[in-house]
Amino acid sequence: MDRKRLIKKWTGGIVFVLLIVLYSCASIGTPDGGMYDETPPKVIKTSPAPYAVNSKNKKISIEFDEYIKLEKANEKVVVSPPQLEAPEIKVSGKKVEVELMDTLKANTTYTIDFSDAIVDNNEGNPLGDFAFTFSTGEAIDTLQVSGTVLDASNLEPVKGMLVGLYSNLADSAFVTLPFERVARTDSKGRFTIRGIAPGTYHIYGLMDINQNFIFDQKTEMIAFTDEMIVPTSELAIKPDTIWKDTLTIDTVKQVQYTHFMPDNIVLRAFKEAPVTRYMVKNERLLPPKFSFYFSVPADTLPTVEGLNFDERNAFIIEHSLHNDTVHYWIKDSLVYNLDTLAIKVSYLFTDTLGKLVPRTDTLELAAKTNRAKLKKEAEQKLEDWKKELKKKKRKGEMNDTLPPVEFLKVKVDAPSAFDLTRNVTIDFEEPLSVFDTAAIHLMQKVDTLWHDIPYEIEKNERTNRNYTLYAEWRPEQEYKLVIDSLAFTGLYGAFSDKIEQTMKVRSLDEYSALFLNIPKADSSAVVEVLNAQDVPVRQAKVVNGRADIYFLQPGKYYLRLFNDHNGNGVWDTGLYADKRQAEEVYYYPQPLELKAMWEVEQDWNLDAVPVEKQKPIDITKQKPEAEKKTAKSRNEERMREKNR
Repeated sequence: MDRKRLIKKWTGGIVFVLLIVLYSCASIGTPDGGMYDETPPKVIKTSPAPYAVNSKNKKISIEFDEYIKLEKANEKVVVSPPQLEAPEIKVSGKKVEVELMDTLKANTTYTIDFSDAIVDNNEGNPLGDFAFTFSTGEAIDTLQVSGTVLDASNLEPVKGMLVGLYSNLADSAFVTLPFERVARTDSKGRFTIRGIAPGTYHIYGLMDINQNFIFDQKTEMIAFTDEMIVPTSELAIKPDTIWKDTLTIDTVKQVQYTHFMPDNIVLRAFKEAPVTRYMVKNERLLPPKFSFYFSVPADTLPTVEGLNFDERNAFIIEHSLHNDTVHYWIKDSLVYNLDTLAIKVSYLFTDTLGKLVPRTDTLELAAKTNRAKLKKEAEQKLEDWKKELKKKKRKGEMNDTLPPVEFLKVKVDAPSAFDLTRNVTIDFEEPLSVFDTAAIHLMQKVDTLWHDIPYEIEKNERTNRNYTLYAEWRPEQEYKLVIDSLAFTGLYGAFSDKIEQTMKVRSLDEYSALFLNIPKADSSAVVEVLNAQDVPVRQAKVVNGRADIYFLQPGKYYLRLFNDHNGNGVWDTGLYADKRQAEEVYYYPQPLELKAMWEVEQDWNLDAVPVEKQKPIDITKQKPEAEKKTAKSRNEERMREKNR
């Protein structure tokens, strides 16, 4: 072979090798169709050693066999006993380093619970349920307890809540001492408290706003139980399945493990109703109206004294059911045209001892929208109307006409498809000075003619702006509501325009009925029928273990039951100072599909399903976090694709 051909052949070989090398470099990672690394990081070295005793080291180093990441450390990593000064946690290559800032306690087991926060750098395989434990004393405490925290009002899982133990069994411990052992709930509301010494404990939940591990703020969500917690353990057997692939079982072995108990604790969490009364705010959004807003209800209304006007018979007062919101509508234009109202207001106020005492404030209330601005806006509307009128006249579209009238705003709630279970409501934007019932006509259609029928109209006793019209509604019948113009005149002179609305009551064939048998229900129980948004649409008391609900429109519904111990018709929260739990809530664990003309009878055993599993996932807002797509799950997907 001549020298020229030899060089050419040798050069071609080098190019071929370089191409292979370049291709390999460009294909770093898993070749197409190959398997991903499923192995989570492995601990190869720690300082101190795992389960070390007599350790005084506040710096903990954990080294792994590969590069790692720490995901959501603030949410997932919990140190027990709880640390008043947050520990420093950082990742450096293949190491996790934790430095405890608090002084170490003597003869104490420390647990750093990482949950599934540690993952490998490439594939994201989590080192699940990982905790590091050491002791400053001669022994390691190994007991643990677990359970679930639910929102007491709606059985939603409570995520991110601290759950802690006290060996001090005094009720005052929760409000004066930090937790002794602690854990945090995950997206399912689940928790596990580790490193517990044998003994008897009280357990509490706390949404710790100020991070001091003590219930000292009334706005913090809490949970507690009167039952004592006595941690125990026993050896138990469980099956361990080994798979050949994603579809085929290889073997099922029985393996021994330590079963820690109790592992089914359920805590119902709630926020206490505020008890401290104070004025939240006052405002005067419009010249003729000012308002007071209070933090909690009271049995009496405030008293008002005018400093630059005479307050006697000066107002129409409108208030909420429990007097925590009060509106004052000023009658006299000379008063409400004042730029600033100077007043003294006296009301009940909670003092530093927690007692209701009289308090008087002096206020100056300036209208946010003053009279001059309102007048200017009205003049501008009139000017705009005149310009529009001139344009139309030039085009020959219209002759002379009257200026626009600002009618009193009236909202009549009477939908054309009318439900048997409802009535007509009429709402006004301001209190009324004239209400002419003779100008209101309710008619029923008989054949082709309209006939007047009797009705009753009732004013909301706390306001002069809301009315309800009652009548004997009959299925499939048509009704017409006619309200003559000038029927209503507002406090400030505006009058109503003519109103006419036609309604047809639904047929009985369009409804379904639900009959519930709830033999274990409390005598105070109330059932709520819920829509897909977990919002009540109907309510019925349980009488002798039964609740009958008629005239439900077809659709999918859910059921909630609460024990109405105080008989006020609404769910009530608890109060720790009185050791009073929130009123108990239960959910029927499945949706109910109701169709027209159906009468559904359903048995409901409140205890058939554990309370933490009762709420249907369809209406659960706090959904469990999606399982991380690990290398193992991706490999299983590939195997399924190959087997198709």
